[in-house]
Parts: sequence; structure tokens; C-alpha cells
Amino acid sequence: MKEEKIYRLTGIDSAIEMLRPGAKWEISNSTFTRWEDDRPCPSMEELKEVQRKAREFEDSIQTIWKPEQEQEILKMRGIINTVNPDVDVSLIGANGDVCEECMEIHGHEKD
Repeated sequence: MKEEKIYRLTGIDSAIEMLRPGAKWEISNSTFTRWEDDRPCPSMEELKEVQRKAREFEDSIQTIWKPEQEQEILKMRGIINTVNPDVDVSLIGANGDVCEECMEIHGHEKD
């Protein structure tokens, strides 16, 4: 587990907050379904760029977690899968399909 980086700033919610602080929004399948803000809705390319920069930033920091913190964070994020530990549930969407964008953002290659 120690080799796996725990990313806290690469989520789409963090990217939107960085680009449009306080905006009210909903997104489904990479499409905004609700945008309540006077500013223009960011493009998916803008969001991916912010996520890439956030990942690079987090990669540059040597975070040291206590074991109990690491376990709690992984449980909260659904990365610890008690049903099938061989499946990284952080990359699976609500419909059960692997999210290719999540794989790209988190540095995984599609099989």
C-alpha cells in the first residue's frame, strides 16, 4: 500500500472549485447537467488540465500518513474493497464500468 499515492486534490469537484469558486453545478458522464453561475461553465479540457496540475503538485509532496489515517482515508474513498480486494473500486463508475477518465487522471492504463 505504501507505493500507492493518496490524491486529495485531483477530483473534479476540486478542479471546478479552483476554476469557479462557489459555483453550483452537477455533472454526469463528463457533461454538466446543471450550471448555476454567471461565469462560463469550464470545459472538460480545462478541468483535466487543473486535475493534471493538481496531480503533479501532489506528486511533488512527500506526504507521510499514519497507518490508521491511511486506512481511514482508503475506506472513505472506497479504495479498500472488502468484497473483492483485487478490484480498485476508485476507478469504477456508478454503472459498474471502469471510468477511463479516472484511469487517465490517476495514472492507470486501460487493459
